[in-house]
Amino acid sequence: MAEILIVDDDAVIRETLYELLSEKYHCTAAGTGNEALALLRQKRFDVVLTDLSMPGLCGSELLHRIVAEFPGTPVIMISGLSDQEQGEALLKRGLFEYLLKPFRLEAVEESVARAIASQQE
Repeated sequence: MAEILIVDDDAVIRETLYELLSEKYHCTAAGTGNEALALLRQKRFDVVLTDLSMPGLCGSELLHRIVAEFPGTPVIMISGLSDQEQGEALLKRGLFEYLLKPFRLEAVEESVARAIASQQE
């Protein structure tokens, strides 16, 4: 079963994503970027699903650290900011996919499934 790390400082979104994805995957949740890094250093995750805007270690810095320390781990970023330039810049830095809030739960499920499939190719 694939391991998914969900990172969001908003407990409601974090819990919603956890409930949605835990039906198909083994999920772990983190409320901060630093907590996510600590978890990544303890075990391997197949996909990281993270918010962009978080206090402390933000999603873009978390992406940078994951690319450097855990290369090949797909990162899906969720953001309430519809900044196309920022999304394109993150994709160039190794982001797997950029989803905008409000998101459809089906879109998140599809993105996670694509990220897992990309690991199996």
